[in-house]
Amino acid sequence: MINKSTLAIILGGGQGSRLAPLTESRSKPAVPIAGKYRLVDIPISNCINSDIKRMFVLTQFNSASLNQHIKNTYHFSHFSTAFVDILAAEQTPDNPTWFQGTADAVRQCMTHFLNHDFDYALILSGDQLYQMDFNEMIKAHHDSGASISIATLPVTAKEAPEFGILKTDTENFITSFIEKPKADLLPQWTSEVSEESKAEGKHYLASMGIYIFNRDLLVELMKNQETKDFGKEIIPQAIGKQKILSYQYEGYWTDIGNIDSFFEANLGLTDDIPKFNLFDNSSKIYTRARVLPPSKITGASTIDKSVIAEGCIINGVTVEHSVVGIRSRIGFGSTIIDSYLMGNDYYQNLEEIRTNVEHGIINIGIGERCFISNTIVDKNCRIGNDVRLNGGKHLEDTNTDLYTVKDGIIVVKKGAVLPNGFSV
Repeated sequence: MINKSTLAIILGGGQGSRLAPLTESRSKPAVPIAGKYRLVDIPISNCINSDIKRMFVLTQFNSASLNQHIKNTYHFSHFSTAFVDILAAEQTPDNPTWFQGTADAVRQCMTHFLNHDFDYALILSGDQLYQMDFNEMIKAHHDSGASISIATLPVTAKEAPEFGILKTDTENFITSFIEKPKADLLPQWTSEVSEESKAEGKHYLASMGIYIFNRDLLVELMKNQETKDFGKEIIPQAIGKQKILSYQYEGYWTDIGNIDSFFEANLGLTDDIPKFNLFDNSSKIYTRARVLPPSKITGASTIDKSVIAEGCIINGVTVEHSVVGIRSRIGFGSTIIDSYLMGNDYYQNLEEIRTNVEHGIINIGIGERCFISNTIVDKNCRIGNDVRLNGGKHLEDTNTDLYTVKDGIIVVKKGAVLPNGFSV
């Protein structure tokens, strides 16, 4: 099997400033998604589903929670070669600096990769949402005789300026590349795509940041200390020198690059038939196996077009078009609309809850009679009674100790305490 000779390298990304404040205390791959998963679970699950079970995750910022998640989640048989290992940036006599880009991260970790036998390196991003069978891409790479393959996504003229755009020949080999082209240049950059894509106005091929490199070529390319990034340097410089295959992918894919895309991707999971299918026998998303009770809903609650994770306690509320994460507690008479509640890492016992109420201390979760709309509530927040968080385009971007507003979306920071009657 070709995939048995494939090593997966998952890039954890930089500081993740565009996803702040969600990345203030955690790395980007560790950001909770869909109420119970972490972003890093997506590429790891795609690899496991493709029977690729040797994986490295490269990271350097706020990696403690990511380390803990991977250590507690991905356990394989002692009699197999499977592993998911974290490689954090480290200073050595040869590499005194932190990762300077995607290619530099791979270069600095090459000694660890070369301890393993592999023919192909599958390089993935840790902050994308998609379900792909990598076997098909690896087979196309092998059968074509390519030395590099790039997963490409057909996009429209409106979307194209946000991506690196590739041009291909009749055999799907890449002949040229341009980074984020201006609209007036686009007519020169059309490629052959499927009839279905053409019907949707998708005439351009965007790089998805998913690469396959032949081992020997990757080793050779990493000897050049000047190149720091795959998308901006390695790939453009290799065009015309190497056989680079474009592997067209036409399923759902989104780059979780900022708060807006993160918010949209999560709420998209509540659609009747979501583009990203969590309910799929063949493309399961794996995560930490928590021993949690089922969610409990009491009172005259109305829940519509929402995803509710396990272990929640919901009392007489209205929840519409929202994602409610693990161990969430929502008080009586509250309304949650178009929002993502990440949930909590632990429960408070009844004695602690009772004592807090007696002393006017706000408990973990959402209080009573709250109204929350267009909002992300990070983990372990304490939101008092009668709190009103009404996100929308009427709000200006701002950043405070308790919350951030980006593109009209309110993000309540991890562990924030919002007093009774608080309003945004």
